[in-house]
Amino acid sequence: MNQTVRIVLYVFIFLLSFIGNSLIITVLVRNRRMRTVTNLFLLSLAVSDLMLCVFCMPFTLIPNLMKNFIFGTGMCKVATYFMGISVSVSTLNLVAISLERYSAICNPFKSRTWQTKSHAAKVITATWVVSFLLMLPYPIGSTLVPFMRSNNSTGNMCRLVWSSDVMQTWYVFLLLILFLVPGIIMMTAYGLTSLELYRGIKFEMANRKSNKAHLISSGKYGISNLKNGDGDGCYLQPSKRKRPEPVTPGFSNPKSKLRRVCSNSPTANLMAKKRVIRMLLVIVGLFFLCWTPIFVVNAWRAFDRRSADRLLSGAPISFIHLLSYTSACVNPIVYCFMNKRFRQGVLATFSCCRDDRERERERGEESICFSWYFSFCVCYCQSNHPDVLRTF
Repeated sequence: MNQTVRIVLYVFIFLLSFIGNSLIITVLVRNRRMRTVTNLFLLSLAVSDLMLCVFCMPFTLIPNLMKNFIFGTGMCKVATYFMGISVSVSTLNLVAISLERYSAICNPFKSRTWQTKSHAAKVITATWVVSFLLMLPYPIGSTLVPFMRSNNSTGNMCRLVWSSDVMQTWYVFLLLILFLVPGIIMMTAYGLTSLELYRGIKFEMANRKSNKAHLISSGKYGISNLKNGDGDGCYLQPSKRKRPEPVTPGFSNPKSKLRRVCSNSPTANLMAKKRVIRMLLVIVGLFFLCWTPIFVVNAWRAFDRRSADRLLSGAPISFIHLLSYTSACVNPIVYCFMNKRFRQGVLATFSCCRDDRERERERGEESICFSWYFSFCVCYCQSNHPDVLRTF
């Protein structure tokens, strides 16, 4: 890889990561209505990704280009420590988000008892504390190691100074605890979530066909009405209209809420579920794509440093590091900016003049990221567990 190309790519990824994660942090901090359970995890993920961007990229690119770590022993310890913390927190947050989504979609009413902001704050605090403790070996063992450069001058490398046995144990441990185990958990959680959504798609399509056949046979609606697509596109069995139930003053009718939640068109609902399935597959794919090379290289170096340094020095190792840093800029895109309501929240946060109608609309939004999940889960449970609705 040409040195100029390498610099351009690093700067591009750095700017995307810095701007994207800073924007997410600013929006979620300034807008209290956006501080949902999911968004708290996204805020923690953005902070860790910002750390990955600031403490990893400059201290990887510059020494690689200069063939010398010029920042001193103290910065060597600080940089490696915060690199490890940011990677650990990012990975643990991704796992927490996958479990939160699985619980919200596959066990929606059970999850409501523990999916609170206070519980999310405790989980996030635990991930940071565990990461700070887990990565303590980096500042303890990191130091500058002198080496002879090609021009016969002496340079310094920021390295862990351990015996080969300790080094091998450490990197195998990181490979398991920060890559293989989280990857398996994410694959399982998102796989079960996708399966649940896929069942929902099949249910809706079968339900729409049966509704159309029933309406045509009864002669109540014409073909033009059927083409427009009556129905809510949710997990609701067709039922006769009942008389409206009296509503106690000061309390809203839960069934009317459900009808409003499930008022989306069938086509839009199906497309939304398909988009989420694709997004879940993209998330798992990007995790393995971004992190597999660097974890494999670290384990390789621990067992055979000479061959690894000989084959990967220069452009290959720069590209592998860059690939892992790419996760810091794709996470904001996949988790937030691909969501329409989050983009609206960004515009609303930085807009100087917003009319009252827009503000009222924002007050009614319970979630910015992944907001359609609730309607999906409520509709599913209404059809399969009608007794649960009495708890509202």
